[in-house]
Amino acid sequence: MIITKYEKHVEALSPQTLFTGRQVVSLPECASTNSEAQDLIHRNRATDGCVVITDKQTAGRGQRGNRWEAAPGENLTLSVVWRPSFLPAPDQFLLSQAVALAVHDWLVTLLGPDPALRVKWPNDIFFGNRKLGGILIENTLSGTMIQHSVVGIGININQQEFGTATAASLASLTGRAYSLELLASRLLEHLERRYLQLRAGRLAAIRHDYRQVLYRYRQPHAYEVDGRQITGEIIDVDEAGRLAVLTSGQVRYFDLKEIRYII
Repeated sequence: MIITKYEKHVEALSPQTLFTGRQVVSLPECASTNSEAQDLIHRNRATDGCVVITDKQTAGRGQRGNRWEAAPGENLTLSVVWRPSFLPAPDQFLLSQAVALAVHDWLVTLLGPDPALRVKWPNDIFFGNRKLGGILIENTLSGTMIQHSVVGIGININQQEFGTATAASLASLTGRAYSLELLASRLLEHLERRYLQLRAGRLAAIRHDYRQVLYRYRQPHAYEVDGRQITGEIIDVDEAGRLAVLTSGQVRYFDLKEIRYII
């Protein structure tokens, strides 16, 4: 099922999934796919697995309130609506882990099992020290459970020029161009696979797999905490999603805005 807000020819996505991407809202341009998805939810027009995808996002949002910039028509910018009513609110970071793993799984099929491909906590996608993409998940709660999740994903695909030296794309890494529709379909398949793993309660596997692809895992590096530089080693992520860092002989736990990577 495809809904379009504007007159535009749309090449339908064709993921081999049970429900993710069976409803697609394709927009030539929008401020934010997450905002559009939230609007569909509020109007009761989003099915479980609904996907909002756009060629041009003018006000994309990232972690820490940052904006996500992407060249129009060259990258993947989409949001997925799920209804993970099985997931308690205190465990919502498991959804973040599952999504980050799905994106990593998908990129492995394109780049191979390269050790440079990593998930930077909480859910940025890095190749070496360069950012390939990011994920922003916004949850709506009903009591102690999650009612809706809007999973926003932005991945650099065919863009070659960036305003920062720390950005990369699939094309810049491989020297080839990609079909955005084909890649989006395959991404949705990987997303649903990891989501079903989460729904089946295979939580230990998700936590284990996430650690194995974690950027700087078990490596000493410099970080900034409270305006001071420290040397620490990432050893885990706890159930609340806090980063566990071994520094000066003790383990400290950090929320998102409490520690900054020095790259």
